[in-house]
Amino acid sequence: MSRFSRRDMLGAVVTTSAALGAAAVAQAEPKQLPIQSMKKTAQNATVYHCDFGDAGRFSQQLRNIGNHLAVYNNDPRALKVVIVAHSAGIKFFLKDLADTPWSQEQIDPQLVERMQTLSSHGVEVYLCKVTFSTLNLSHAKARPDEYITFVPSGIAAAAALQAQGFSYLKVG
Repeated sequence: MSRFSRRDMLGAVVTTSAALGAAAVAQAEPKQLPIQSMKKTAQNATVYHCDFGDAGRFSQQLRNIGNHLAVYNNDPRALKVVIVAHSAGIKFFLKDLADTPWSQEQIDPQLVERMQTLSSHGVEVYLCKVTFSTLNLSHAKARPDEYITFVPSGIAAAAALQAQGFSYLKVG
């Protein structure tokens, strides 16, 4: 039977803690998608433009996306949907609204749940890095949901997706 010294045990704890800390930092880093990497992966594809902060309008957008997906039997191989959010549209994808221009507001949890349901059918959200920079918000302020990815510019992403063959829709 081998014997471990306190120094060996302490070294193992420090090494394990450092590895776990590095993993947590890696997880905390939001996904990024360069404009050049945007591709159309389904025969039918649509980009929904979300630059508005009105909750009723956002709810309508989610309803439209749900109806759109239903026509394709909620099959992400048949229809790819991307929401590009910039300006006030990012607020629906933040962990909280503290220290933002919308700090006096609250996001209806049902909107978050509806978005998560849509994501289970392949809907993705691209958040604008320019907006986060302009508002002096950390990328860590975004929800860590798997379907959320940062893009260099929301407007550039919407245009790039259209160039790839995505249809463009804006609610309201």
